[in-house]
Amino acid sequence: MKKFVLFFIVLISFNSIAQTKYIPTKENLEARKWFEEARFGMFIHWGVYSVLGDGEWVMNNQNISIKEYEKLPSFFNPTEFNAKDWVKIAKDSGMKYITITSRHHDGFSMFNSKATDYTIVKKTPYKKDILKQLADECHKEGIKLFFYYSQLDWYRDDYFPRGRTGTGIKGRGEGEWDDYIDFMKDQLTELLTNYGEIGGIWFDGQWDQHEWDGKRFGKLKADFKLDEVYKLIHKLQPKALIGSNHHLSPNPGEDFQMFEKDLPGKGTKDFATSAEDIGNLPFEVCETINGSWGFNLKDRKHKSKKQLIQYLVKAAGYGSNLLLNVGPMPNGKIQEEHIESLKKIGSWVKQNGQTIYKTKRGPIHPTDEIASTQNGNIIYIHLLDEKKKEYFIEGFNPKIKKISYLKSNKKVSYKKSNSGLTLILEEKEINYIDTIIKLEL
Repeated sequence: MKKFVLFFIVLISFNSIAQTKYIPTKENLEARKWFEEARFGMFIHWGVYSVLGDGEWVMNNQNISIKEYEKLPSFFNPTEFNAKDWVKIAKDSGMKYITITSRHHDGFSMFNSKATDYTIVKKTPYKKDILKQLADECHKEGIKLFFYYSQLDWYRDDYFPRGRTGTGIKGRGEGEWDDYIDFMKDQLTELLTNYGEIGGIWFDGQWDQHEWDGKRFGKLKADFKLDEVYKLIHKLQPKALIGSNHHLSPNPGEDFQMFEKDLPGKGTKDFATSAEDIGNLPFEVCETINGSWGFNLKDRKHKSKKQLIQYLVKAAGYGSNLLLNVGPMPNGKIQEEHIESLKKIGSWVKQNGQTIYKTKRGPIHPTDEIASTQNGNIIYIHLLDEKKKEYFIEGFNPKIKKISYLKSNKKVSYKKSNSGLTLILEEKEINYIDTIIKLEL
């Protein structure tokens, strides 16, 4: 009898493990392949917080109470929002997909939800579903749409126990965590049911419930029931990709791994993902076009054309997509200076997109001076220091059939040795942003 009970327990345990193991569908794997080849997307942080012009964390940073914050929706009336304009800007910039905040940490939903009244349709004078308009236009133009969804919430009572942020926000009660999980499931069901085919769900905020020692995340205080949530998403849309900005190793059920303001494993920013936590899923780096995610009136840290293009190149050199963020103004317009920057990127991509799209990471590890991508037997070497006329690539000694400048198709002078390859550039061929060498094996 004891042996039977033990066997039964083992069997149950095995079945439990088996149920949690994630095996992606054929459709999902095809979507991952598309994602890896897309390489460039637009991130959009936009919500009622935009009214204050102080970024998307303004509720937390200024300790705005629930009662005070509830006044903001009445001022949010983006009559100049035009989904067609946004999609055109993204498409002309060479972007293949858009990820938009459906709900950020302030708890306000930018879509028509039956799970809550705290939405753009029910609480603003605008009264229209932004996500529906954007989804329709994306489907029309062949741009995939992803939904950012915040797992943390500074507004709802049932986001309890409280996390590490929002502690100064007054007016929150104490609710039941399971109710919050049910609420999220209801909203995710809406997002994956009412807006046609969706590229994926971009989660953020799990880190709020993690212990933090200033260097590494520790244990979770609350159970986000990822197994249940991820199964729901994959059931509703098997092709939809799941990613989570938790800065840790990927969890079972996730389809791509993201890195916030940090190239994969470089560890240059707060909460950067450590090298040992890098998995084997497709990569995506997210970065801002200026210094802020949400609209910030005083943000003057607009990145140059050179900075943005080189970041795209370096991301591709790591085998990663770049998700470049804009924070539209409260009227629904994207800032003109950001549109101009995106146009410049688009012009560069039209000429050099073959070195980015459908490539994998190249054999030369990216630095501030050099990066490489590869497509089949062709390696693209991106030389990023306009002052250098000679590059020595240590340990790189391939069999070369042809090596030429991408733009002019002129042969490149080089020297080979047992220790590496030296490229000798002609001054007139040097581009101040990126001198691209095409090496055929």
